[in-house]
Parts: sequence; structure tokens; C-alpha cells
Amino acid sequence: MNTSLDNIQNIYFIGIGGIGMSALARYFKFLGKNVGGYDKTPTQITVDLQKLGVDIHFEDNIDLIPKVFLNKENTLIVYTPAIPKDHKEFVYVQDNGFLIQKRAEVLGIITKDVYTLAVAGTHGKTTTTAILAHLLKESGAKVTAFLGGISENYNSNLVLEGNEVVVVEADEFDRSFLQLYPDIAAITSMDADHLDIYEEENALEESFIEFSSKAKDHLLVCNGLPLSGITFGIEDDSDYCAQDIKIDNGTYIFDLKTPHELIRDLHLNLPGRHNLLNAITAFAIATLYGSPTGPLAKALFSFKGVQRRFSYQIKTDNLVYVDDYAHHPTEINALHQAVREMHPDKKVLAVFQPHLYSRTRDFAADFATSLSQFDQLLLLDIYPARELPIAGVTSDWLLDMINIENKKIIKKEHLIKEITGSNAEVVLTIGAGDIGEEVNGIKEALLV
Repeated sequence: MNTSLDNIQNIYFIGIGGIGMSALARYFKFLGKNVGGYDKTPTQITVDLQKLGVDIHFEDNIDLIPKVFLNKENTLIVYTPAIPKDHKEFVYVQDNGFLIQKRAEVLGIITKDVYTLAVAGTHGKTTTTAILAHLLKESGAKVTAFLGGISENYNSNLVLEGNEVVVVEADEFDRSFLQLYPDIAAITSMDADHLDIYEEENALEESFIEFSSKAKDHLLVCNGLPLSGITFGIEDDSDYCAQDIKIDNGTYIFDLKTPHELIRDLHLNLPGRHNLLNAITAFAIATLYGSPTGPLAKALFSFKGVQRRFSYQIKTDNLVYVDDYAHHPTEINALHQAVREMHPDKKVLAVFQPHLYSRTRDFAADFATSLSQFDQLLLLDIYPARELPIAGVTSDWLLDMINIENKKIIKKEHLIKEITGSNAEVVLTIGAGDIGEEVNGIKEALLV
């Protein structure tokens, strides 16, 4: 680790339950630091951290911060940009001269002196980093990986095998990824998003261009993006390209053309063309890092996926239930493509919880188009996350734009009754809010 954190013994996280924050908390706990934090609500992530001995409370109250973290000399405060500016604990540490850093700044310190592989993009980065971490670990690399989701292979958002190489998800939100020091960087996509931060699309594009210039050894870009680098794609003229693609019982079987060889009969057990692209990206990065292709092929076959990324909860001949984190129209389109490809001619019920008022407003027409592709839609209220309501931006407003007959707004307490009363053969729960907390209940009710 960089010397600037060597004398830090106590690390306190404001927003410790976030997926990226909790990976850092686990990492520092593993290093033997005192770790504690605040979050708004208990979740499975906070429960798992508490089992590791991390002190967490759920009320914004300075008196609840354990005394050990009030020693300014050897304490670091890590916060997420999603924390409101008037948060009492955040205001207190700001006013009292604590060492405070954003999550991305801490990742920057960790990546500065270690060979770093960073994956950026408005979609695909979580699955790509999870595949990459698995490929490297299984092919013998001493890898530490900070993931933006829970890997099904490790039931964790942190892979800890050693410090020869770091894999990190490079998040464009709040321009966080500009704090990183990548040796190899990949950019999967550059669709408009986070317009609450960037306000206009070309500002987002400029930040990706700036990030791309930070790659010391190699830059990989999805074919078609307005950047020059090593390209990856599907059945096109990319440097790394999937060819001769077949589907067998839900598994992709394909050949991968690289600048140096043709790797035949790779197997990927994830549905959707977007996941095929993620796998190609991860494979390309791993080969550029120097991993041998034989073990990489075997590792790709054994990759199980990321929780809440096309996660099969039920998969029988009569009923399929999939949970997915999609919260942007492009992601919903990718989910729809995967469902129709893997489960053709089946009636699909989508349950969607919009995430953020600003995103719902900025992409309302695109959301309406993407959601109109399903056979039936149940729409929950907008999950506010870090935002206050915006006048006129409601789920009712969005519902009016959606062009299917079988659609309705529902409250969360009526969710299970509505789903079990449907005659759909495929059920999808979609969204980045707290809809994920409902999955186990829905699954149990559907299995009765």
C-alpha cells in the first residue's frame, strides 16, 4: 500500500453499505485495520460486514461513532458522493479537520503502486471486472479485485489472492475514475447517464476521453466508440472478436479471434449478447496482462455470474424467474434481448422500480420504449436514493408513455400477490433500488 495510508489504523465509512464502499471496508479489515461506519438501512451487505467484526450503526448521530474513530491522528474518513451535504456525521468530520477522502481517492492510492487493470463504461463494467477477477485468479495471478457487485463464485465483492495485480471497476459517477492509475484500461460503453452530475452528454464523453489517456500500457475500447485503441466486438472487424457463435441449452459457445490466434470453443454460461461482449473484454484484458489462454478458457466456463445481473432465481420448464439490476434503458433493452433469446415464445412479466427522479426524467421516452417490449408490466414508485422529488416526475407519468395494454402501478406490499396472480411464464424483477430486498420473498411465493 502507498505510504500515505501506512500510519492510518482506523477507517470510518460514511455509507458503508454501498457495494463499492463495502469492498474497501472488507479490504481494510483484512489488512488488520479498525473498520466501522454508518449507513441508512441494514442490508445483507451490512450484516455480512458485522459478522467480520465491523462496527456499523444506522442513525446519523455523532454520538454513535465509536470513540476509536474520533482520534484524528490515525483515522481516515471515507465517504460516498451519494451522502447528502447536510449529513450530520459528514459535517462534523469536515468541521473538525479529519482526513477525509472519497472512495475513488482511496482506490487511487491503492492502485498507484500496483499493476492495475481498470474497466470503465456506463454498462457492463461490473460483470466484466467480475469475469476478469475470476479469470486471473483461476489462471494463477495474485490478484486483488474490487467489484461493483457480488460475484456468485466467491459470494463477495472482493477477491483477495495477493497484490501482484489489482482489478478495479472504474466508475464514471462524479468523475471518480479520474482518480485511478490504470496500466491497462477498457471502456465498454459511453451512453448518456448520470446527467444529474454531467448535465450534458458531451461532458460525460470528455471525462471518458480523459480517463482513456491515463492507461499506461494498453487501452481497449468497444468497437464503434469514438476512441482509438485495441478494439473488441462481436462478429465484426475488431482486434478481439467473437465468431461462429452458437447457443446450446443457455450456454454460448464461440471462437475468439485475437491479433495472434484463434481460440476455439470457448463456453460462457451467461445469457445475453451484452454478457458475451463483457466476457470478450475480460478475456482480452487477461491475455494482454499475460495470462495463458488454456487456463483462461477453463476459467471462463466456470464463471457463475454476478448477483442481480441476470440472476436466475427459478429456472424450470414451466416457470423462469430472473432478477436484474438494470436501471437504464440500454440495460433494460439488453435484458429483454437476453430473455427473448434464451426463452423464446414465453410470456414475460416485468416488474420495474425506476431509480432516481432525474434519471427517470432524462430518459423517460427511452424507458417507455424499452419497457413496452414486455408482455406485462408492474411499475413501482421511483426509488429516490440521494434525490428529492422532482415536480411532475412520477411512475404514473412514466406509465402513461408505456405502450402496452397490460400495465399498472403497484405498491410494494401488493407485489407478491400481483406476481403470483399472473399467468406469465417468465418473471423479471428489474431495478437498482431496494427491489433486490424483495427477491427471496417473491421466489418463495412462486415456488409454493
